[in-house]
Amino acid sequence: MAPSFAVHARRGAVALACAVAVGATAAPLANAVGADEAPSAAASSSAPAPGSQKLPKGLYGAKDPKFDAVWRQSLAFLAQDAVGVTPATEAIDWLTQQQCADGGFPAFRPDTRRPCDPKKGEFSDATGAAVQALAAIEGRGADVAKGLDWLTRHQNKDGGWGMNPGSPSDPNSTAVVIGAFAAADKDPGKVTARGGENPYDALRNFQLGCDAKQGERGAFGYLPDKNGKLSPNGLATADGALAARGHGFLVPPAKQSGAEPKPLACDGGAKGDAAKAAGRQDVADAAAAYLATTLSAGDQHLTSAMPGAEPQPDYGSTADAVIALAAGGHKDAAQGPLKWLQASKSGALTWAKGDPGALAKLVLAAHAGNADPRAFGGTDLVQQLNATGPTPAAVSSDGDGEDGKGEKDDKDDDGGGTGVWWVVGVGLVAGIGIGFLLSGRKKQRL
Repeated sequence: MAPSFAVHARRGAVALACAVAVGATAAPLANAVGADEAPSAAASSSAPAPGSQKLPKGLYGAKDPKFDAVWRQSLAFLAQDAVGVTPATEAIDWLTQQQCADGGFPAFRPDTRRPCDPKKGEFSDATGAAVQALAAIEGRGADVAKGLDWLTRHQNKDGGWGMNPGSPSDPNSTAVVIGAFAAADKDPGKVTARGGENPYDALRNFQLGCDAKQGERGAFGYLPDKNGKLSPNGLATADGALAARGHGFLVPPAKQSGAEPKPLACDGGAKGDAAKAAGRQDVADAAAAYLATTLSAGDQHLTSAMPGAEPQPDYGSTADAVIALAAGGHKDAAQGPLKWLQASKSGALTWAKGDPGALAKLVLAAHAGNADPRAFGGTDLVQQLNATGPTPAAVSSDGDGEDGKGEKDDKDDDGGGTGVWWVVGVGLVAGIGIGFLLSGRKKQRL
């Protein structure tokens, strides 16, 4: 089962940003918080006037924010933090005003004067991504704490999280939440359910073990099929590999390392649950080994396909794979997909143009892989990202002085970003009545 488009928003949509699971039963609708639930919510509603196409002030991106607004804003902040850019106050305030009274975040709240729907309007991926972003911004500790409290209250019995409170755990949502606690300097392994299970325990449930085909061992599946079987999924594997190392989206540049990731140890008659018994770093290494092998066999990129369609390059998942490999110190293995993303023939730069979530994924991948996001395949990703939102409050001296000049109202909307995924994903959702999560992961979450 494929993860959503948000949670590549990841985890899709990346839906990016975010994550919509085909066959899942979630329909995130944008809801709002009361005037007493968020700073300045009463004074500044973000709802466009009826019939108006005007987007909320402070929001990154020119496309419909319904499914991925919080996700793309959060990824943008993280990418900017990686390169020394401070977002505008109005952009930060917009994100904090999206937070509901109980601490959770929806995909998008068009009217902050109205209360959120806690049963179906708040999402683990959106909340996890927003917490990661706000943890990187000075003075937002109270908002971070509220978000972490919400996530703790909605942890499943197996130690993980699903898209919505009460929905089955999946590796993509669980990974985003692990990243949230890590970004706030909290040990995810100490966040336990009543039975003692922690998020890393939940992740292991989705890793294919020694009973799987040799080429599939170490991969993560998204959700089991009706027979309880997991199938390898690139996005889930990238997310799982990153989270098993206790990292969020923002990863320090990889140190020089020629070490190859170690496959799952299946010697001595180990059975299918060997992955569950493996240590956390072994889990991450096995997932990284699967990614490295799959990338090498697939022209250095991951693919995805809608039912009945030919596989297409999955830019968001490939960027996630770079980040995951770099987080494990596998810099050499990360260079192949990183170079593929930079190549004009790959289409990644066209895919990302004008889309803050997609641009952010590429910036984060470049940062983790020790590439220059200001000269990424001849493109200044930082300048393009900054131009999708309000002029930044500050840009580091490493910038060229032009990064923050693009105004939100002046940006063009000809980029693909999550656009390809959104067009396909929204059409699919409309056709089969499935809701869209939010990531990226996932979404496709970018």
